[in-house]
Amino acid sequence: MYPIHFFDRAARLWPDHIAVEHGEQTLSYKDLHSRVQALAVGLQRLDPEFGSRVGICCYNSIDHLTGWLAVLAAGKVWVPLQPMNARAELVRAVEFTDASIVIVQPETMDKLAGADTRFVMCDPEGGPDSLAWLCQQHAEQVPAVADLPLSATQAIKFTGGTTGLPKGVMQPYRAWNTNIAIQVSAWSLGEGQRYLAAAPITHGTSTYIMPTLATGGTLVLLDRPRPEETLDFLQNGKIATTFVPPTVLYMLMELETVRDTDYADLKNLIYGAGPMRPDAIGRAQDIFGRCLASTYGQTEAPQIATMISADELLDPAKRASVGRETFLTQVEIMDTEGRILPPSETGEIVICGDLLMTGYWNQPDVTAKTLVDGWLHTGDLGLKDEDGYLFIRGRAKEMIITGGFNVYPADVETVMGEHPDVIDCAVFGVPDDKWGESVHAAVQVRDANAVTSADIIAFIRERLGPVKTPKSLRFMDTLPRNAIGKLQKTQLAEQHMAQESNATEKG
Repeated sequence: MYPIHFFDRAARLWPDHIAVEHGEQTLSYKDLHSRVQALAVGLQRLDPEFGSRVGICCYNSIDHLTGWLAVLAAGKVWVPLQPMNARAELVRAVEFTDASIVIVQPETMDKLAGADTRFVMCDPEGGPDSLAWLCQQHAEQVPAVADLPLSATQAIKFTGGTTGLPKGVMQPYRAWNTNIAIQVSAWSLGEGQRYLAAAPITHGTSTYIMPTLATGGTLVLLDRPRPEETLDFLQNGKIATTFVPPTVLYMLMELETVRDTDYADLKNLIYGAGPMRPDAIGRAQDIFGRCLASTYGQTEAPQIATMISADELLDPAKRASVGRETFLTQVEIMDTEGRILPPSETGEIVICGDLLMTGYWNQPDVTAKTLVDGWLHTGDLGLKDEDGYLFIRGRAKEMIITGGFNVYPADVETVMGEHPDVIDCAVFGVPDDKWGESVHAAVQVRDANAVTSADIIAFIRERLGPVKTPKSLRFMDTLPRNAIGKLQKTQLAEQHMAQESNATEKG
């Protein structure tokens, strides 16, 4: 069974249910399925090879969803291209995967100028090779079925830095099927439930699309929404489930109207793509009710290697946790010698099971270092408590060694976030001639005139002692994050070092 078969079955079971809604536009399962089938035939006519790569560089829209499903139905490999990324990065992804087709919108076409590929335009007025034209030309036709093993690649999603070769994570059919099964079970997804896709389809939101469609739910698409728009849908759109990064939750909680309803329809307000401070979790629970939940995974083990339910997260002792391993995965803590560590000891988080990638596209050496004896080495540091709950301490490369002591940024950020004036914060290490590394922080506060950096430093020192206390602290209007809300600590460290260098030159 391939991932697309979940949607095929749903279209037979619930043909007249609304599958997707975007603004005033809606499509039933029957109509969406007809479009997907026709476009899949069109893609096969443009490139008949099963397993060939198709990029999609679009913002959230029904055309984007149709193209996404058609790539799966055509037996091809999806290459997500986030339109907000730099042009060079997008072109490199297309060329690195040798994508034969790229689906674009008029506003994203320029981002891929010069790429050696064939474009399909999401434009109702488009001519030949437009999405609308292909659907019309192949209406009521059925695509050929690919005969591929479950280890074959369903998607190549990019992760890692912006220098050198991109790391294209090969996600196989089996990983997608595993994700679908876990998501449906974890969130009790069912017929008629509405999922709010406020985050980009190119990233974490994609892992919720097929579970929603598999169970007869409705996808409610938003395109680059302002926080106010997202909040309006949560309050008035009868939304049962959504997924957002912590930074979006922080913004939502700062809105004046956030307490104007009881969010009775909201069952699963899932945060991920980064940690959330325990104090902010408590505040979110106070505002949104008994619905806040979380997951942990990587592109290499998509979305839900662990999860913590809304009920579990009500325990203050578990608020810093990302939950326990899901039922089709195994998550352990490993030392540098490859030994599984007992509870409460810190080491590298490793994962095994059918959720894992098969490797990095055309990078066997990197693959061999990351997948070892069936274990995915995540590069994240963490520990498990006696109950099996996972606590993330940060990226291995982000651990700060100052004066011979290990400082985990997450420990400091948790305490800093308890200060009543702090909205968001980031702790990172920088080179130091005396200590090897020293602890520094960037902070977003509600009112910079109401608190000083010395106040916050003293607050932390009282609770954590001198070693973990930042040597300096800088106020910022906002902290730098990428297109999906992940904090960019490397950028913060570089900015700090540049400021120090400028200060030295002026001195």
